[in-house]
Amino acid sequence: MSPAVASVATEAAAPAGLVLAAGRSRARRRTLALLLPVLAAAALLLTVAAGWPRTGYAVAGVAVALLGLAGWALWHIWQESPATSARRLNQQHPALEDSAALLLRPNTDLNLLEHLQQQRLQERLPALAATGPLLPVSFQPALFASVALLLLAALMWWQRPGAAVATAAVGAPVALRFQETPAQPAAAPRIVETRVRVQPPAYTRQAAFTPESGSFRCPAGSRVRWQLRLSRPSKAPPVLELGARKLPLQPVPGDSLAFSREEVLAASVLYRLRLGGQVSDDYSIEVVADQAPVIRLIQPKAYTLVEFGQPPRVAIEAQLKDDYGLSRARLVATVAQGQGEAVKFTEVVTELSNGLGSQPSTATLRPVLNLRALGLSYGDEVYFYLQAWDNRQQLTRSDTYLVQWEDTTVQTSALDASLGVNTAPAYFRSQRQIIIDTEKLLAEQSKLPAATVQERANSIGVDQKLLRMRYGKFLGEETDESIGGATRPDEQDRATKPADPPGMGSVVAEDHTTPEPTAATAKKEDEHHENDGHDHSAGLPARAGQSAAEARTAELMEPYMHRHDDSETADFLEPAVKTKLQAVLAQMWESELRLRTGQLREALPFEYRALRLL
Repeated sequence: MSPAVASVATEAAAPAGLVLAAGRSRARRRTLALLLPVLAAAALLLTVAAGWPRTGYAVAGVAVALLGLAGWALWHIWQESPATSARRLNQQHPALEDSAALLLRPNTDLNLLEHLQQQRLQERLPALAATGPLLPVSFQPALFASVALLLLAALMWWQRPGAAVATAAVGAPVALRFQETPAQPAAAPRIVETRVRVQPPAYTRQAAFTPESGSFRCPAGSRVRWQLRLSRPSKAPPVLELGARKLPLQPVPGDSLAFSREEVLAASVLYRLRLGGQVSDDYSIEVVADQAPVIRLIQPKAYTLVEFGQPPRVAIEAQLKDDYGLSRARLVATVAQGQGEAVKFTEVVTELSNGLGSQPSTATLRPVLNLRALGLSYGDEVYFYLQAWDNRQQLTRSDTYLVQWEDTTVQTSALDASLGVNTAPAYFRSQRQIIIDTEKLLAEQSKLPAATVQERANSIGVDQKLLRMRYGKFLGEETDESIGGATRPDEQDRATKPADPPGMGSVVAEDHTTPEPTAATAKKEDEHHENDGHDHSAGLPARAGQSAAEARTAELMEPYMHRHDDSETADFLEPAVKTKLQAVLAQMWESELRLRTGQLREALPFEYRALRLL
C-alpha cells in the first residue's frame, strides 16, 4: 500500500475508532455483569450435586441449559454494531448534539459543515471519556443476584444429607450383636458403632426418634437412616441387607470412617448389617399401617319416620375416630321425591369439616337434616350417609340411613275410615315380631360367630317369606300349596285327617277360637240346599251343549287348573286394600332378600315400611 493511501485510511479510521472503542468497553462491562450470576449459579449447582448425588442428571441438565443461555447472551453482547453504539452515545451525552454517527463516515463523504461538526466531536469525546466510561453499565442487579445465589448455596450446603446425619446421630448408639465368620484379622476394619434414626411421615405429625434396640416399630412410610462408624477406613462399604435386598451404605462427606443409608419403609421387614466377614444378627422392623377412619352413628336409627305434626328435622350425632388425625367429613343425602315411575332423586352434599381444622383424632359431629330445606314434602324420603377422610386422604363411608316424612293421604284413605271392620287379616301384624327379631340379632351380632349370625338371619328371612306367601294368597299369587289339591276329600280322609293347627287354615291366626261343632250341628251343616252358597255341580246334570263325559272330564281336571281370576279372592278385598297389600308385598320381598344374604341393617328400613303400610 502506498503512503498516500495509508494516510487517507488512517484519517478515515481515526473518528470511527472512538465509537468502536466505546462499544468494546461497554461489551466488556456487560460480560462481567453477566458472568457474576452465572458463576454463582454454578456454585449452587455444584453444592446440590455434592450434597444430593442422586440429582446428578437433573443438575447436569440445568447446567447445560444455563451454559446455553449464557453463550447466547454473550454472542448478542459482542455482536452489537457501531451504529448502535453511536446511538447510545447520543442518548448518553447531549453534548454530542446527535452527531455521533458522523464519526463513522469517511471524510470524503462529508460536506464542509459535516466535516467541521466531526472535528468538534473528536475534540469533545476525549474530554467526556476522562470523566468516566462513555457507555456505563450498572452492576447492581448482577451483584444482588450473585449474593442471593451464593446464600442459597450456603444454605443448601448446611442442609445437605451429610450434615443432617451428623445432627441426627446425636442420639445414643444402638447395641447390635455382631459375629465374625470366619474370624477376621486384627487389622481388618470393623463396625464399632451403629446409630439408627427414624423420621415418621408427615401425616403422623410425630417427631423423629432413636429406637432403643435394633428391633423397633414405626408408622408406614417412615424414613429410617442407618449410620455406621468403622474402626479404620475400608475399601468396600458396609452392606445393609434389608429383606431380600442388599444395599451398600454411602460414605458420609467429610468423614472417611462414617457410612450411612436411608430407606423408606412401607411393610414390615428383617434387616442385618454386614462388613466383610462381620455380620450382625437379624433384627425386625414392624411397620404399622395407617388405619382408615371409623364412623359410628349414635342417632338416628336405621329407619326414622317423621310423623305428621312433628318438626321436619332429624338430629344426627356421629363419632369419628382415626389413629393420626381427621381432615375432612361430609354428609351426603339423596332425596327421593314422587312415587312409582315418576320418582326423582336429588343428591345434596353438606360439608362438615369446620371442626376438623386442627386434624383431631376424635370428633363428634351433630348436623341436623332439615327436610324442608332439602326440598322434601309429605311422603318423600331421604337416604343419607357420612364420609370421613384422614390426613392421608383415606376415605370411610358409613351405612345408609333412611328418613321418611309420613304422608297421611296415603296411609289413611276414606274407605279405611268408613269400614266397620279391619279387612287386613290379623296375622299380618306379626311383621312387628320380625322387626323385633332383626333388631335383637343386630344387637348381638358383635358377640356371635359369623356362621351363627348368618343362620339366624336366614331363619328370619324364612319367617318373612312365610308371611309374604300368606299375604300373597289374598292377591291371587302362585303358591306351591294350592295347585293340584283335592276339592272333595273322601269320607275316610276326612275322618282320619287331623285338625288344622291355629293360623294355618284360618284367616285370623291369633283369634282361632271357633268352638267344636256338636253332633246336631254337624248333621245340620251336612244338609245342603240349592241356594246355600256351596258348589253342587257334582250332582247336577251336564251344562247345555256339554255331554256327560265332558262334564266328568272337566270335573276331574278342576283340581289341576290354575285360574288367575279367582272370583272369591277378587270379591274378598276391596281395590284400595289390595293396592295397599301389594305395596306390603314389595317391601316384604326386599326385606327377605336382604335377610337371606345377611344384610340385617339394610333389611330394617323395608321391614319398617311394611309395618307402617299394615
